[in-house]
Amino acid sequence: MKDVIIIGGGPIGIACALECKKRNWDYLIIEKGALTNSLFNYPKNMTFFSTSEKLEIDGIPFISKNPKPNRDEALEYYRRVATSNKVTINLFETVENLSNTGTHFTVATSKSKYETQKIILATGFYDIPNLLNVPGEELPKVTHYYKEAHPYTMQHVVIVGASNSSVDAALEIYRKGGNVTMIIRGEAIGERVKYWVRPDIINRIEEGSINAYFNSEITEIKAEELTFKSPEGLKTIPNDYVVALTGYKPNFELLHQIGISLSNDEKKLPEYNPETMESNVKGVYLAGVICGGMETHKWFIENSRIHAKLIAEHIERVLNS
Repeated sequence: MKDVIIIGGGPIGIACALECKKRNWDYLIIEKGALTNSLFNYPKNMTFFSTSEKLEIDGIPFISKNPKPNRDEALEYYRRVATSNKVTINLFETVENLSNTGTHFTVATSKSKYETQKIILATGFYDIPNLLNVPGEELPKVTHYYKEAHPYTMQHVVIVGASNSSVDAALEIYRKGGNVTMIIRGEAIGERVKYWVRPDIINRIEEGSINAYFNSEITEIKAEELTFKSPEGLKTIPNDYVVALTGYKPNFELLHQIGISLSNDEKKLPEYNPETMESNVKGVYLAGVICGGMETHKWFIENSRIHAKLIAEHIERVLNS
C-alpha cells in the first residue's frame, strides 16, 4: 500500500514527489510517457515566457544562459532535479482506471495495479488536442502538434490558430522557406502572445510575407487543397500540410472515474479547495494545469508549483490529526 500515488511526471508532479520524499512517505509517480512528457513534446526551439527562477521547483536553482530559458534547458533542469533526488517514477506506464474502495484507492495501469491512501492528479493537458471536426482532418498531412520547421520547407502550410504556439510555428516555417497561411477564428493575433514575438508576426502579416485570414474557419481539407470560410466567402487554396494548433484539453476521464465533480459549463472546472488542493473526493488532490479544466491558460509552472507544498502540508495535517 502506497502512501501517495502521483499521476503525471511533469514539473508539478516532480515537485509533489519532492515534498513526499521530505516526509519519508512511500510514494510513486506514474507517467504515461517520458519524464516531463509535455515539455518533451514542445517545439524544439520553444522559449518560455517565464524567466528561469520562476520555473524552479523546491528552491533548486535553474541556471539559464538566456533571460528566458528554452525547451532544452528546461528538460535538462527537470531531468537533473529528478535524477539527483532519486525521484521514484515509473515512465511509459499509462493509468487506465481509478477506483475508490471507501478506505483507499486502486490505480490500475497498463503494467500493474497499485493500492494507495492518497492520489495526486498532476496530469497536465497536452495529450488530447481540440479537434477541428471537419472533413479531411484524419488525413496524414494534418497534425495537432508542431516540432520543427524543416519538413515544411518549400511546402504550402496552413497554421490554424493565433496563440503562442501558432505564431511560433508560422514564423519558424516562414523563415525556413515554407509558404505560410494562417487561418484564425478571431479578429486579431492573440493578446497573450509573447510580447517580443507579437510585433514580429504582425509585421510579417502586414508586409505579406505570411498570409493571414481572420474571422475564418476551415470547412474541408483535401489531399492537395483546403477550403475555408472567410468574411469574403468560401476560399480554396493549395495546401500540402495543416498544422492545427487549436489547443488541448485535460484527460477528464480519470476525474470522472474517481468521482471529481466538474462545472456544468464549457469551462469544466473541477471542484477542489484552493487552500489544500483537495478535490470533492476526500484523499484525491489536484495539482497544476488540471485545476483549470478547459481554461488551460490559467495555470502553468510559475503559478502552480506552490500546489505541491499545499497538498503535502494538508496530507501531513490529516495524518497527524
